[in-house]
Amino acid sequence: MSAARDQADIDRVLAGETSAFEGIVRRWQGPLVNLAYRFCRDRSRAEEMAQEAFLRAFRSLPKWRREAAFSTWLFALATNLYSSELRRFPMKTVSLEDIPDPPQGYTAEGQLEQRDQDRALRAALYTLPAKYREALILFYFHEMDVPAAALSLGIPEGTVKARLSRGRALLRARLSRRMPALVLGKEG
Repeated sequence: MSAARDQADIDRVLAGETSAFEGIVRRWQGPLVNLAYRFCRDRSRAEEMAQEAFLRAFRSLPKWRREAAFSTWLFALATNLYSSELRRFPMKTVSLEDIPDPPQGYTAEGQLEQRDQDRALRAALYTLPAKYREALILFYFHEMDVPAAALSLGIPEGTVKARLSRGRALLRARLSRRMPALVLGKEG
């Protein structure tokens, strides 16, 4: 169980055995890099942002109050860091009009069509204001439920629900003219 291993490693780090932090990094490096990538869409930048998140987590371990799971605390810290990083150095956005329409009639058992839909959805997602994009990324791509997303973002659950609803509406509006068959499911 990763929660028990996290707890044991944290206790060792706080007792002065700093090398125990390596276990935490090994367990959470993939998820934190993936989360950062969802924010910035640049693998190299995502790895740098995750590294900074681990550095801040290491420095802040004594402040962790153990009221929630370590993973929840770590994701909240990382989400705040990634949001701040993107406000300081915004990613380059591309207008939806500049994205070519998916090719018509050339699909191998729907794989190309699905890939084109995924690409269009992600492109539209990254044109949304950060507050809606962050909620949608945590809920859909990281499969966090509303309470976990709220804790990670440091906002009330009702605000997460409102941002999910508004974000889905904005995506529907942006995608409706390009891909009317694309359905945004999974309600919060």
